[in-house]
Amino acid sequence: MDCRHIQFQYVETLTPAELAQLRSLFDVAAFWACDRPAEDLAIAIAHSHPVVVAWDGAALIGFARATSDGVYRATIWDVVIHPHYQGAGLGRKLVQTVLGHPHMSRVERVYLMTTNQQRFYERIGFQENPTTTMVLFNQPFDLSAEWATADSGEAAEEVQERSR
Repeated sequence: MDCRHIQFQYVETLTPAELAQLRSLFDVAAFWACDRPAEDLAIAIAHSHPVVVAWDGAALIGFARATSDGVYRATIWDVVIHPHYQGAGLGRKLVQTVLGHPHMSRVERVYLMTTNQQRFYERIGFQENPTTTMVLFNQPFDLSAEWATADSGEAAEEVQERSR
């Protein structure tokens, strides 16, 4: 497949119509992101930098985003290429476009999570990292209640340390 006409673009936001296309792309190509509400996608995009989209004319066929401090750590999220375009090197170009952004290019370590695409990312240069395996499933947490029960400076320091 000749994909030279595919355009990769950094974006800050997506229009409602583009968010609808992104939801459709996730529905056909990203089991982990099916049924994400457009409002939540808009928030995630607004808090991500860079965000890269791939277009075939007016059709959104690829997407990836990252979060980064610009120096030490970054994480790549939601890398997806429409199934009709997979195998043509567009996923690699999408990830390389994210990594080439000035906010990412100097970062010491770039992380990503993948369920079943390890070989794809290894071909780009990522390595398995068995030492970074922790996750926190967000739960309602009222830090103010713990602060209120702290009797001493030592207890307050303990609560503060746990909250980091």
